[in-house]
Amino acid sequence: MAKKLSIGSWAYCFGPYESNPIPFDTVVKTLAEYGVDGVEIGAFRPHLHPEDYPMKADRDKITQLIKDNGLEVSGLAADFWSYHGPGTDEAQKNNFYFNLFKKNLQLALDFGAPAIRVDTNCPPDGIPGVDRQVIWDRIVALWRKCAQIAQDFGVKLVWEFEPGFIFNKPSEVVQLVEAVDHPNFSVLFDACHAYMSAVVGARQHGEKETLAGGVVEFARMLKGKIGHIHLIDSDGTLHGGETSTHRPFGEGNINFDEVLPVLAEEIGYTSDWWTIDLCFWPEAWDVTRNAQEFLKPYLQRY
Repeated sequence: MAKKLSIGSWAYCFGPYESNPIPFDTVVKTLAEYGVDGVEIGAFRPHLHPEDYPMKADRDKITQLIKDNGLEVSGLAADFWSYHGPGTDEAQKNNFYFNLFKKNLQLALDFGAPAIRVDTNCPPDGIPGVDRQVIWDRIVALWRKCAQIAQDFGVKLVWEFEPGFIFNKPSEVVQLVEAVDHPNFSVLFDACHAYMSAVVGARQHGEKETLAGGVVEFARMLKGKIGHIHLIDSDGTLHGGETSTHRPFGEGNINFDEVLPVLAEEIGYTSDWWTIDLCFWPEAWDVTRNAQEFLKPYLQRY
């Protein structure tokens, strides 16, 4: 069966679009006009933050909007950035992080999202005064707990690694998934972040770790461990010195003729979805249609 294509709505509501966001209903209606299969919901203000849609009736209107336009929901990216990361002291107190996760898990359920995204939300060099192993152990324990409750309600928990956050080396990504050791926990493999990790070694703590085989080798290292995929190009630079520049397809260095067959056929990826991620791109709205057209032949092939 052909893969289905979705687009992350966060690209149109924060970063360059924060002061002038594309309304969520406009995003949905336009994607439907383009013939995209789904939308991946960014639960960030000014779009769909859970505190702004507190009642199920509020959320039902969103699901009806999506359904009326013939789209599905491929996943939910929750706003964990505005809060304490899972490795911090604050995250441990009174089950703060776990309760925050449950709040966003309920949002995912109400929107019909099959997956929910998390990240380590901690600078690559760690937290002053907290040992890196302590941060690791805290994250592992919390995410194992989150993976179980998400599994109880039929939602996948996927971790998106990236240069801006701790544990971003290829070997660390593999080892962390193995440490969580839960059948409902897997990696969100963003091609752009994978390039910055495996090829550039961006913002890695200590000795730099890159792979001779680049993105393809990294994907093969994660065989059986990838639960969701984001696609966009990379030119090898960082956005604002923090995280990967999500450059439009064809403007970067990733060879998708090499990468996509591996993601589609070799690594045991069973999800129906590929998601376009134009995060922080200043002309994201203007290049959305081109991004869709770029992937069309690959979607038909795989």
